[in-house]
Amino acid sequence: MDLREAYVDWFTFKGFRVEAAADGHETLAKASALAPNAIIMDVSLPGVDGLEVARRLRADDRTSRVPLIAITGHGGRDIVAQTLAAGFDCYLLKPCLPDRLLAEVRRLIERT
Repeated sequence: MDLREAYVDWFTFKGFRVEAAADGHETLAKASALAPNAIIMDVSLPGVDGLEVARRLRADDRTSRVPLIAITGHGGRDIVAQTLAAGFDCYLLKPCLPDRLLAEVRRLIERT
Protein backbone atom coordinates (compact mmCIF):
# COMPACT_ATOMS: atom_id res chain seq x y z
CA MET A 1 0.00 0.00 0.00
CA ASP A 2 1.39 3.39 -0.93
CA LEU A 3 0.96 6.60 1.05
CA ARG A 4 -1.88 7.85 -1.16
CA GLU A 5 -3.87 4.66 -0.52
CA ALA A 6 -3.20 4.94 3.22
CA TYR A 7 -4.52 8.51 3.29
CA VAL A 8 -7.58 7.51 1.24
CA ASP A 9 -8.30 4.73 3.73
CA TRP A 10 -7.77 7.07 6.70
CA PHE A 11 -10.04 9.83 5.43
CA THR A 12 -12.70 7.30 4.40
CA PHE A 13 -12.54 5.80 7.89
CA LYS A 14 -12.99 9.31 9.33
CA GLY A 15 -16.19 9.79 7.31
CA PHE A 16 -14.96 11.72 4.28
CA ARG A 17 -15.92 10.91 0.71
CA VAL A 18 -12.57 10.55 -1.05
CA GLU A 19 -11.50 10.45 -4.68
CA ALA A 20 -7.92 9.66 -5.66
CA ALA A 21 -6.08 10.72 -8.81
CA ALA A 22 -2.97 9.10 -10.26
CA ASP A 23 -1.51 12.18 -11.97
CA GLY A 24 -1.92 15.89 -12.56
CA HIS A 25 -4.25 15.52 -15.54
CA GLU A 26 -6.62 13.29 -13.57
CA THR A 27 -6.48 15.69 -10.62
CA LEU A 28 -7.56 18.59 -12.83
CA ALA A 29 -10.38 16.59 -14.41
CA LYS A 30 -11.74 15.30 -11.11
CA ALA A 31 -11.45 18.68 -9.40
CA SER A 32 -13.51 20.33 -12.14
CA ALA A 33 -16.12 17.57 -12.23
CA LEU A 34 -16.54 16.91 -8.49
CA ALA A 35 -16.28 20.33 -6.80
CA PRO A 36 -14.32 18.99 -3.80
CA ASN A 37 -14.18 20.61 -0.36
CA ALA A 38 -10.36 20.27 -0.32
CA ILE A 39 -7.56 18.84 -2.44
CA ILE A 40 -4.45 17.17 -1.06
CA MET A 41 -1.68 16.55 -3.56
CA ASP A 42 1.99 15.97 -3.90
CA VAL A 43 4.09 18.59 -5.62
CA SER A 44 5.70 15.84 -7.73
CA LEU A 45 2.91 14.44 -9.90
CA PRO A 46 3.32 12.63 -13.20
CA GLY A 47 2.11 14.46 -16.28
CA VAL A 48 1.41 17.91 -14.89
CA ASP A 49 3.27 18.64 -11.64
CA GLY A 50 1.46 19.79 -8.51
CA LEU A 51 2.61 23.39 -8.83
CA GLU A 52 1.10 23.71 -12.29
CA VAL A 53 -2.06 21.90 -11.17
CA ALA A 54 -2.42 24.41 -8.33
CA ARG A 55 -1.98 27.35 -10.72
CA ARG A 56 -4.65 25.95 -13.07
CA LEU A 57 -7.05 25.24 -10.22
CA ARG A 58 -6.66 28.80 -8.93
CA ALA A 59 -7.28 30.21 -12.41
CA ASP A 60 -10.53 28.23 -12.84
CA ASP A 61 -13.66 29.81 -11.32
CA ARG A 62 -15.00 26.34 -10.45
CA THR A 63 -11.99 25.50 -8.27
CA SER A 64 -10.40 28.83 -7.38
CA ARG A 65 -11.54 28.73 -3.74
CA VAL A 66 -10.98 25.03 -3.00
CA PRO A 67 -8.37 24.64 -0.25
CA LEU A 68 -5.16 23.12 -1.62
CA ILE A 69 -2.77 21.19 0.59
CA ALA A 70 0.72 20.34 -0.64
CA ILE A 71 2.19 17.22 0.91
CA THR A 72 5.64 16.37 -0.34
CA GLY A 73 9.02 14.92 0.49
CA HIS A 74 10.76 18.01 -0.88
CA GLY A 75 11.94 20.33 1.88
CA GLY A 76 13.54 23.72 1.99
CA ARG A 77 12.49 27.34 1.80
CA ASP A 78 12.45 27.40 -1.99
CA ILE A 79 9.84 24.66 -2.34
CA VAL A 80 7.70 26.15 0.43
CA ALA A 81 7.77 29.53 -1.34
CA GLN A 82 6.98 27.88 -4.69
CA THR A 83 3.98 26.00 -3.29
CA LEU A 84 2.53 29.10 -1.67
CA ALA A 85 3.15 31.19 -4.80
CA ALA A 86 1.41 28.53 -6.92
CA GLY A 87 -1.70 28.83 -4.76
CA PHE A 88 -1.44 26.14 -2.11
CA ASP A 89 -2.94 27.08 1.24
CA CYS A 90 -0.77 24.73 3.26
CA TYR A 91 2.52 22.86 2.92
CA LEU A 92 3.21 19.63 4.82
CA LEU A 93 6.39 17.60 4.70
CA LYS A 94 6.29 13.82 4.33
CA PRO A 95 6.04 11.72 6.29
CA CYS A 96 2.98 13.45 7.67
CA LEU A 97 0.90 11.75 10.31
CA PRO A 98 -2.72 11.29 9.25
CA ASP A 99 -4.04 13.18 12.29
CA ARG A 100 -1.94 16.23 11.35
CA LEU A 101 -3.20 16.12 7.78
CA LEU A 102 -6.78 15.69 8.96
CA ALA A 103 -6.42 18.70 11.27
CA GLU A 104 -5.21 20.86 8.37
CA VAL A 105 -8.04 19.70 6.11
CA ARG A 106 -10.63 20.51 8.76
CA ARG A 107 -9.03 23.90 9.49
CA LEU A 108 -9.04 24.88 5.83
CA ILE A 109 -12.57 23.63 5.18
CA GLU A 110 -13.88 25.58 8.17
CA ARG A 111 -12.10 28.70 6.89
CA THR A 112 -13.80 28.61 3.48
